[in-house]
Amino acid sequence: MSLHDDAVLVLNGYGDQDELRLGYLSHLADHPDAMWKRCEAGHLTASALVIDPSRQRVLLTLHKKLGMWLQMGGHCEPQDTSLEAAALREATEESGIPGLTLLPGGPVQLDRHRIPAPCHWHFDVQYAALAPPEAVERISEESLDLRWFDYARAAEVADGSVARLLERTRAALTERAGLEA
Repeated sequence: MSLHDDAVLVLNGYGDQDELRLGYLSHLADHPDAMWKRCEAGHLTASALVIDPSRQRVLLTLHKKLGMWLQMGGHCEPQDTSLEAAALREATEESGIPGLTLLPGGPVQLDRHRIPAPCHWHFDVQYAALAPPEAVERISEESLDLRWFDYARAAEVADGSVARLLERTRAALTERAGLEA
């Protein structure tokens, strides 16, 4: 299965944000190259909010180009076999933490946002990833800084998209804890 096909499958199975989800699917239908950075009309990206093992903090990166505190993420690469694989690869590369695991259940949120210079759209498919016990972060060349924040502080330093991702991630963690009880 191609990465494009995987994205269609993931989005068809995502049961939330219907208007935005349908916009993603329409973009994929109109642009066979929508998975790749070269698609000037906009392209899908994959990201993951990294959560510490205690589930009390999240790791954000101070993005070098954008100068904003964000979750880990970025462009899909030819070696990515799925959106999940792309999100996990990006989170691992940007956090420096091996052994991350995505929360089950697929994406936590979709977020479409404009990226400056050259101006284009990112159709971001956002996941959440748990760090293993005793995880140690390592700054990548794409970051100015990496820092663990509790949820409240993370929402204060990040933009609205990250704040929404934090809320949805906390809800997913609560739901998962309820299922495990």
